[in-house]
Amino acid sequence: MSKFRKQHMSIDWHEIVDSESTEPALNASLSEKATLVGRIGLMMLSVGTAAWRVRASMNKIARALKITCNADIGLLSIEYTCIGGGETYTNAISLNTTGVNTDKLNELENFADGFAERAEKYSVQQFHMILDKFQDMKGNYKAWNLGLASAIACCAFTFLLGGGIVEMICAFFGAGVGNFIRKKMLEKHITLFANVSVGVASACCTYVLLIKLAELLFNFSAIHQAGYICSMLFVIPGFPLITGGLDLAKLDLRSGIERVTYALLIISVATLTGWVSALIFNFHPQDFETYKLDPLLRAALTLITSFCGVYGFSLMFNSTRKMAAIAGMIGMISNTLRLELIDTAHIHVGLAAFIGALTSGLLASAIHRWIGYPRITLTVPSIVIMVPGMFMYKGIYYIALNDISSGGLWLTKAVLIVTALPLGLIFARILTDKNFRKSS
Repeated sequence: MSKFRKQHMSIDWHEIVDSESTEPALNASLSEKATLVGRIGLMMLSVGTAAWRVRASMNKIARALKITCNADIGLLSIEYTCIGGGETYTNAISLNTTGVNTDKLNELENFADGFAERAEKYSVQQFHMILDKFQDMKGNYKAWNLGLASAIACCAFTFLLGGGIVEMICAFFGAGVGNFIRKKMLEKHITLFANVSVGVASACCTYVLLIKLAELLFNFSAIHQAGYICSMLFVIPGFPLITGGLDLAKLDLRSGIERVTYALLIISVATLTGWVSALIFNFHPQDFETYKLDPLLRAALTLITSFCGVYGFSLMFNSTRKMAAIAGMIGMISNTLRLELIDTAHIHVGLAAFIGALTSGLLASAIHRWIGYPRITLTVPSIVIMVPGMFMYKGIYYIALNDISSGGLWLTKAVLIVTALPLGLIFARILTDKNFRKSS
């Protein structure tokens, strides 16, 4: 058997710089300064943040080092040129995959913010040693923690979509098993299509097994089969969908298009896997059974489940528990507002999604001034629960059955909501952030 060989070769940053030099980074050569600019950009890119934020961090380092930087940023790669002292230095660097890590994002932002005051004290080599520690940061949670987080999130999601206690319990176990298996595959660096399809299939099979047992042992109605879609919603790529929209708004077209394409790939694989599972087990994406609840009780339960859903999704993004709790409180308010606008005021789902995302963005901006967490670590998790994963699945399901009119209707609804969510965050940033508001 041939030895496994990496497709993407890793960069040994310490070989590029003079390890013996104790000169402050401010006095280093252009090529050495450029390694710091490029590395912080690549590390920011690796945690899933938008190109605008990656470029902002690279610019902070470049300005502190008295050089100029121009960068072209994609989903997995950066081409950048540094200019200083009459010289230019151009480099192209890339990642082997992408992901989301809000805790590391927060640490990297703090590093970039405090870089200027240390540029005259630390050498380039010492800065790279600090970045090594960030590079080696382990995830905050193990596979079973993330399985539990997705179970909580999808269980809450099921209630918000109209499911009852039976669907919530089955979705809890289905999503928990599915995300646990997917995390284990990610730890072994299994490729994207494989880990998504196996994770979704595991979730669907677990849901089917539990429902079939309930039907056999307790004579439950087959209508509870409708909730199997909820067990696979942990895989819906809300983060790249939202950050892709933010990049498009800032005319970072390359990054925006690549992020949206990446999200669509995951959605396609996940929904097709769910469709095949439904065909095998003869399940259908029918509507949930209607439950009559007192309006105040429903509003209270919506607040609770919105918090739990956002909290669970935030943990899946490697947020600290404090960060996840704050995002949960923001999402609790904004998502309940969105649903009340739809149910009570009968506002269009797209407009309600825009208002919900705008509310999340404004609340996160206010909290940012108080606590200091990057806005994106709070805003995106708080609105991921608004991403219409069920609409996407139903659209693909009906199109696969050649029911183009029904599939197109569901996909149109999904597109309107997915478009409205980043627009809400964009306008919140325009209103509260002068740097984002200007095009320069």
